Amino acid sequence: MHYQGVTNYQHGTEAATGILITNLGTPDAPTKEALKPYLKEFLMDPRVVEPPPARWLWKLILNGIILNTRPAKSAEAYASVWDSEGPGAPLLNISNRQINAVAERVRPHFKGRVEFALGMRYGNPSIASGLKELQDKGCQRILVLPLYPQYAAATTASTFDAVSAELQTWRWLPEMRFVNKYHRHPGYIKALANSIREHQQQHGKPQLLVMSYHGVPQRYLDNGDPYHCECHVTSRLVAEELGLSKDEYKVTFQSLFGKEEWIKPYTDATMKSLPEKGIKDIQVICPGFSADCLETIEEIDEENREYFIEAGGEKFSYIKCLNDRPDHADALATLVLQHTQGWYERDQFDADTDSKERQTVAANAKAMGCPF
Repeated sequence: MHYQGVTNYQHGTEAATGILITNLGTPDAPTKEALKPYLKEFLMDPRVVEPPPARWLWKLILNGIILNTRPAKSAEAYASVWDSEGPGAPLLNISNRQINAVAERVRPHFKGRVEFALGMRYGNPSIASGLKELQDKGCQRILVLPLYPQYAAATTASTFDAVSAELQTWRWLPEMRFVNKYHRHPGYIKALANSIREHQQQHGKPQLLVMSYHGVPQRYLDNGDPYHCECHVTSRLVAEELGLSKDEYKVTFQSLFGKEEWIKPYTDATMKSLPEKGIKDIQVICPGFSADCLETIEEIDEENREYFIEAGGEKFSYIKCLNDRPDHADALATLVLQHTQGWYERDQFDADTDSKERQTVAANAKAMGCPF
């Protein structure tokens, strides 16, 4: 095997720290032609679809049925949101703004060079291209920050797989750190609570706050994936920050795929059932999504809004994702600074702040009695 190196490398080159920020990804265009390879890459990931023992059977179903029917439907949905955050895909546009905001906050804390790159698990720019960009800039220490607050094998672990696969081709491996999750990080929780407060200052307080997360099959939870628990931890912490009682908020799970049972309650079924229970004024937030995308703009604010109103609901209000809000950028920058402690290029200016943040996390964990 030929291992990749930096051509014409100069051994006196100043080393740098690299920050790779990752997210799920988006097709290159809202067309059937662009959706087919994107969906194939996504649905062939064994972390996303843990196939039956006969993997050939899943390949047959995927290539023979799904990829001949789903791309056109998905393209129509993507087209409806494509320009919502500027020309192009909203997730990509927001991700680029997020990187710029985080870099602006992080760079003053480095006495040496720190470089940033974006990598999408599926589609472009890829995780491999993001890592190569950092390699070309002389980064000998790399922190990977997947923008998935709650750990799931289908997202966080899949990102690690892609990073590992690329690094297996490198001649000179960098020192690596990987952010596993940040579902209970104080800055993240405060940013969520702030976004809800601001929304309610404008739209009033609803009968019920629905916190909708992306779903996963029930068997993933049964097999030990902590995602379900971590979604509930995030929700409880946000509720505590807002002073909500248990009957003032509800956790649901969206984006079902296939016919098997997924973790419940389902968001769409909840939307259809709430009005008959007398709950006709709701607000919905998606804490597990770091940036607005197809699943929040089209699935929640359009499709599920329609379910709720058709079932007799009267007031539905969607609270945007944290996107590039200043407090969200502050939280992500704090994560980067916490996880790069001790690296040569870092200064120690924020040591006291970091210590206080860790004490807060430890105190919350002890109070809740939850290992996550």
